[in-house]
Amino acid sequence: MLNMFSGGAFSNASIFALGIMPYISASIVIQLLGIAVPYFQKLQREGESGRRKMNQYTRYLTIAILLFQAPSYLLNLKMQAGPSLNASLDWTLFMVTSTIILAAGSMFILWLGERITDKGIGNGISFIILIGIIARFPDSLAQEVVSRVANKSGGLIMFIIEIVFLLFVIAAAILLVQGTRKIPVQYAKRIVGNKQFGGARQYIPLKVNAAGVMPIIFAQAIMFIPITFIGFSNVNNANSFLHAFTDHTSFWYNFVFAVMIILFTYFYTAITINPTQMAEDMKRNNGFIPGIKPGKKTAEYIDDIMSRITLPGSFFLALVAIMPAFAGIFGVQAGFAQFFGGTSLLILVGVVLDTLQQIESHLLMRHYDGLLKSGRIKGRAGVAAY
Repeated sequence: MLNMFSGGAFSNASIFALGIMPYISASIVIQLLGIAVPYFQKLQREGESGRRKMNQYTRYLTIAILLFQAPSYLLNLKMQAGPSLNASLDWTLFMVTSTIILAAGSMFILWLGERITDKGIGNGISFIILIGIIARFPDSLAQEVVSRVANKSGGLIMFIIEIVFLLFVIAAAILLVQGTRKIPVQYAKRIVGNKQFGGARQYIPLKVNAAGVMPIIFAQAIMFIPITFIGFSNVNNANSFLHAFTDHTSFWYNFVFAVMIILFTYFYTAITINPTQMAEDMKRNNGFIPGIKPGKKTAEYIDDIMSRITLPGSFFLALVAIMPAFAGIFGVQAGFAQFFGGTSLLILVGVVLDTLQQIESHLLMRHYDGLLKSGRIKGRAGVAAY
């Protein structure tokens, strides 16, 4: 997974081997602190100044993670290289200098991502991750074609079926990312002088998958724990149930993985979506849901709807996450199977859709009709609903 996000730099032990993942880890930690710690909650409500301060804390935490992760990566490299290492190498000096180089490489990628955000369209960090994933696709596709033709395992007919199924999975992932449940909100009319304000009906779009890819990332991090335990023990004597977790296509691995994704989807949705705060903001702006009393009843109504739509969303997300395992069972090469689902597919779909939305928003601001002759595509424009 790390190698895919870094475009192959992780396996090559390049200067950018650690990629952007330390920054993503730091962002997740800061985001969770913004939910649990009052100081960070206050920063979130301060607008642009608070956002800048939180970004600064994220950078500091990224450096701290890099100073821990870089030596760990180098020690793992030393264990794998073994006797092929130069005996006269001063390992202490090498560790210090290489840690600085790896940390500088990741911080350069972070700086580059921020420049893309400032000068381009969309989030620069997401673009870098997107390019890292896409960079692996041509090689994986070529290996899959060679495997099907050379091994005579279905030939080109089977490969065409795989491509069709891949397009179907991508379409399903787009439905998951774009799916929303719209709650109507009516705003009270106000007369100021000779003008009337409010009175319009708007909608709150509640996402079916409000948690995004975070449940998969959390679940994958925990699924590494059994593999770590097996690494420290004798693999041959390891418990057969524990040993099943080293095989990504095994039943127990995917069953536990799917259950954890469902649980983490509920957990992450609960800590990121606050129905009480939404109800208070709505009441403060003289808004109400038709047929529902403002205040506590509104919060309970929004919470009930979120619980209902999160259930199918979590099951669908778990299915997308374990799809690469099904692809592997049907003989798809491991590298190509990663594009059939999981974190990589959801990031690809999410970033591309977000980029299309940003481009279309710029076009509409300049009075263009959008990317297509038919105008805006439902769910892609930055307008809530009409």
